[in-house]
Amino acid sequence: MTTALPIDAHVRLDVHPTHSSAVTAVLTGSQAHIPHVGLEAANWTVVAENTLVLARIDHEEPYWAEKAAQQLGADGVSVEITPRLREAMAEEWTWADYPMPWCTRSEIREVSDAAQKIYDDIRHGQLLIHAHAEDGHTTVAVGTYLGSGKSVYLHGQDHLRQVADTFDSPAQALVAFEKVHGAAMRPGPAPMTDTERAAAQAGTSPPAAESGPPHPQPETVPAYAADAGDHDALLEAFLDAHGDWEKWRTWSDETTHAIHESQTLRIERVHEAHPRETAWTIAAYETPVSDRMWVLTATAATPAPVLQELLDHLADGDGWDTAVGAPVDEKTVAAATHPLSDAGWKHTVEGRWIGWTSPAGDAGVRFDAFAAQHPSQNLTTWTVWAGPGPDRPTWALTASPHTPSSLLADLSETLAHGTGVRHPQAAGRERGTILGTTPPAMPTVAASPATSRSR
Repeated sequence: MTTALPIDAHVRLDVHPTHSSAVTAVLTGSQAHIPHVGLEAANWTVVAENTLVLARIDHEEPYWAEKAAQQLGADGVSVEITPRLREAMAEEWTWADYPMPWCTRSEIREVSDAAQKIYDDIRHGQLLIHAHAEDGHTTVAVGTYLGSGKSVYLHGQDHLRQVADTFDSPAQALVAFEKVHGAAMRPGPAPMTDTERAAAQAGTSPPAAESGPPHPQPETVPAYAADAGDHDALLEAFLDAHGDWEKWRTWSDETTHAIHESQTLRIERVHEAHPRETAWTIAAYETPVSDRMWVLTATAATPAPVLQELLDHLADGDGWDTAVGAPVDEKTVAAATHPLSDAGWKHTVEGRWIGWTSPAGDAGVRFDAFAAQHPSQNLTTWTVWAGPGPDRPTWALTASPHTPSSLLADLSETLAHGTGVRHPQAAGRERGTILGTTPPAMPTVAASPATSRSR
């Protein structure tokens, strides 16, 4: 085995002072150009003389920085790794609510690295994006590699973007894409995500010296835009403070049930629900053995202030009952939404839908007049939402016709005037145990837009 000759170059690797996961490399020595070339080839970006930054959309910079350090050392370059970067390299973490839970940690990294390569190809102009569209909760796009002429259908964003299909020509790709996404199709690439924007910013200017805390401070925002916080802690605090509730957890440890001593009000809490899936179901009954009078659900991303208001209302013990069979009339709707009207939320009527939308257009309440006429079916009559729109909410809360107007009014008051805290997000990362491997329960990519594919 040949030993590399020492090179008069020193590389100091450190955590980027303002970008949560990026890594900086400062080069010194008369032969600093040698590791400079190697780092550039490994997709490090030059931001100043002898200063490079590794900023990725998959937040795996410490892992790849460690690989780079090993290669530099093998080439005879002196490498220094700061203690805080070593800590980041040793950190074990998983993606919160990763949509492919059967993947091992290394498999997740492979998926993320493939997404990173797609992003880099787009960024460097090697992959030309012809059009994009919103597809449910994600983005799809179609583009062509300028070198090979191969066209691809892309599904997902950031670290989940994948090539879901390939085509022999841009014409074939665009025809197939328009067939599926014609109504939502938009020319060119989609707007940059927050993750892409942050990575681009870290790779375009020299890292500034830290003048304060390394991470942005929490900000006060409207209650509907606040963090979800710790829902389990909110439930535990509620149960600890109210002895008239009793709880038990299912044998699989996935769900907690809480029942009021009257046995006419019940809470179901699903602990590991996806942020946009139902994590809370609250139901009221006329008697312990009767059918539901009303039911309310909330998704896992529901902000803590909104959920706290809901639990506070349940704790008060008032307004649980609603007369079964009583019509949901104009007076009931007005009582439930008057805080929104008083706060200047925009009021609209579109067919069966009556809506109230925040001044910023990022939250709202929607009433379904058709569902309200079928109270015995417990249909979704009220929808409280925040995010891009009522059909693509970041979080949502739904309620059946006979949900007490006093409860809905309390929630409306919180939406209109309440505030909460939003912390800077770590792009879905969370510390924890490495994911285990389980058999796949669903495909890793969405269905192709083409009924017959060309490869």
